[in-house]
Amino acid sequence: MPDSPTPLHAELRARIAARGPIPFREFMSEALYHPRHGYYTSGRAVIGRKGDFFTNVSVGPLFGRLLARQFAEIWQRLGEPAQFTIVEQGAHGGDFAGDVLGGLREFAPACFAAATYRIVEPGAALREAQAAKLAALGGKVRWVASLAELEPFSGVHFSNELIDALPIHAVRWTGEAWRERHVGLHGDRFVFTDGPLTSELLRAHLAQLPPVPPGYETEVNLAALDWIAELGGRLERGCVLAIDYGFPRAEYYRADRIGGTLTGYAHHRREGDVLASPGEIDLTAHVDFTSLAEHAARCGLRLAGFTDQHHFMVGLGRLHFPDGIAPAAQEMRAFKTLMHPALMGLSFKVLCVEKGLADPAPLAGFHFASTPPRL
Repeated sequence: MPDSPTPLHAELRARIAARGPIPFREFMSEALYHPRHGYYTSGRAVIGRKGDFFTNVSVGPLFGRLLARQFAEIWQRLGEPAQFTIVEQGAHGGDFAGDVLGGLREFAPACFAAATYRIVEPGAALREAQAAKLAALGGKVRWVASLAELEPFSGVHFSNELIDALPIHAVRWTGEAWRERHVGLHGDRFVFTDGPLTSELLRAHLAQLPPVPPGYETEVNLAALDWIAELGGRLERGCVLAIDYGFPRAEYYRADRIGGTLTGYAHHRREGDVLASPGEIDLTAHVDFTSLAEHAARCGLRLAGFTDQHHFMVGLGRLHFPDGIAPAAQEMRAFKTLMHPALMGLSFKVLCVEKGLADPAPLAGFHFASTPPRL
């Protein structure tokens, strides 16, 4: 428990005292996305050396410039339409949007002219910060509060470390049955307790898992399936490109991964108690990319690529760094950080699903990926 309980801590404590234990999914949703006190929606999340965690964007502008190369190729695969929409969700401070649009303006001006940039951002504080950062781009960038407000579009939807922050169902196998992890009270402290499964979809998902030992804890991200289904309904032609921590299903639910992947982060350190400071720390769980790709297929999206970030960056590097021309030292340092297997290269995975691309050949970022993708 924090030394000085936050308003969200007090609000959740009162809710549990009145109603009894709540599913962890509800706790995580409030901790991250409460309209006033959520870790992300309040603007409390800070990325970089002085914040709680690093992302690809923290490395510098090269990440956005490399993805701009990939977006331009998607535009070409779509037949170079006069209207090309880039949708970003989880834009944080807006740096990635600026890097992408700056890159397109420099080396793909026709794509830049066709592009409109949409940021999906529910938090008013973040929208204001992003608007200030991107003011020089004028009418190129517009905001919506949710996917529900997004008009059907042709182009690309991009996210970087978005899906791992969607609220998950935490579960535990007792040896006889699956139980859902709830959050209750022990005095003034939040504690985990077992409760019934709160969703028939959750029950169906768990029935597909391999045998695991008693006491096994893991997560199921049904919100990710709802998310890809909603995107499938919005995307007319183009790609959904997602970068995140995660594994294929067989790796995610290995029998020896007994503690799951749910983690809290603050000041670049793992927090021992993910319940102690709701709204003050980041909460995250890895992505089951197999389930995401399977559900995307049910929603009319075709799997177009899956690989680790190392191979994805090497593929994009072939577009960005011309043969025979030595890159600037700063760009080369950033590139090595993004693709290095011991840094970000193997931790992050890249998934692409598409609708309506005429050319089935892999996109540049998946040039070195396994074929077919190992999901």
